[in-house]
Amino acid sequence: MQSASPWRLCVAPMMDWTDRHCRFFHRRLAPHARLYTEMVHAHAVLRGDRARLLEFHASEHPVALQLGGSEPHLLAQAARIGAEWGYDEINLNVGCPSDRVQAGRFGACLMREPTRVADCVAAMRAAVPAAVPVTVKCRIGVDDQDEDAAFQHFVDTVAATGCAVFVVHARKAWLKGLSPKENREVPPLNPARVARLKRERPHLTVVLNGGICKAADALDHLGTFDGVMLGRAAYHEPWILAELEHALWRTPLRGRRAVLDDLAPYAHGLVAGGERLHHLTRHLVGLFQGECGARAWRRLLSEEGSRPGADWTVVLRALAAMATGSGREAA
Repeated sequence: MQSASPWRLCVAPMMDWTDRHCRFFHRRLAPHARLYTEMVHAHAVLRGDRARLLEFHASEHPVALQLGGSEPHLLAQAARIGAEWGYDEINLNVGCPSDRVQAGRFGACLMREPTRVADCVAAMRAAVPAAVPVTVKCRIGVDDQDEDAAFQHFVDTVAATGCAVFVVHARKAWLKGLSPKENREVPPLNPARVARLKRERPHLTVVLNGGICKAADALDHLGTFDGVMLGRAAYHEPWILAELEHALWRTPLRGRRAVLDDLAPYAHGLVAGGERLHHLTRHLVGLFQGECGARAWRRLLSEEGSRPGADWTVVLRALAAMATGSGREAA
C-alpha cells in the first residue's frame, strides 16, 4: 500500500445524497478525505445549469467531479469544464447499473466496452491539465463476464491510456433482473479479485469500494489497497469518517456537537440565501447513530427540518430532545 496515497479515504459518489451540503458536512468530519460529487452526465454539464450542478465550497477540497457518459468528445468537454471549475479530479462512472443509465449506454454496461472507455478516458485526459487526474470507478464485471479475464482486460485497456487510478466496487453488476439497490447487496463481494489486481499491477492506484461498514474493516483493507471508498456506511453513520480521519492522520477527534457548532454559520447562510434548512439537515440524521437519544434526534430533524421557515433552532431543539427521557433510546 502507498501510505501517502491521496485516495486513502474516499466518500463514494451517491445520487441524491452527496450534494454540496452533504460534502460540506463530511468535510467537517474528515478534513483529509477525498469527496466525490453525485454523478453528473456530460450532457448536463454542457447544456444545464452549471452553477447548480458544479458549485462547491472552497473547503471541500480535495473534491472530485464524477461524470457519466460514453461519447469521448462530450466527456472531454465536460472534463475540461470541471477542471476549470476547480475540481481536483475527474472520475468516469463505469459502475452504475440502473435502467436509466443503461438506456443511455453508460455506467456499468461500459464494462463490456473497454476500448470505448479507453477512448473516453484518453479524450478526457487530453482535455484537462496534467495535474488533474482522470480516474475510473468500475465493477469487477457484469452479468456472466469472467471476473479474471474480462476484468483484467478492461483494466489493462484503460490503463494503457495513462489512467492510473481505479476505484473498484468489488461486485459484479447484473444488468437485468436486479434493481440498483439489489446490485449493491445481492452479487457477492469479491475483494480478493481486487486485491489480485493490486498485487499484479502494483504501479496502479487501486481503491476498494463495496461492503466496508466499520472503521476497523477499512483500516484492515488499507494493508492491501491504496485506499478505501465508503458509501452507505459513511452516509448513514457519518461518524465513521471522523474515526478514520483520527486513525489515519491523527487529527484530534472532536465531539459531534463541536461539528454542529461548525455547521451553524453555514446553515444560517443557507437559510438567509433562501434555501431550506432541510437541504442540510437531511444529511445530519445519522450523526448520532448508536448514541443515546439518536431516535429523538432523527425524528425531530426529519419532522421539523423540512417545514417552511425552519432555521438552526430546529437543530438546537433536537439536541435538547436527546437529553429528555423520551429520547434516550439508542437506535
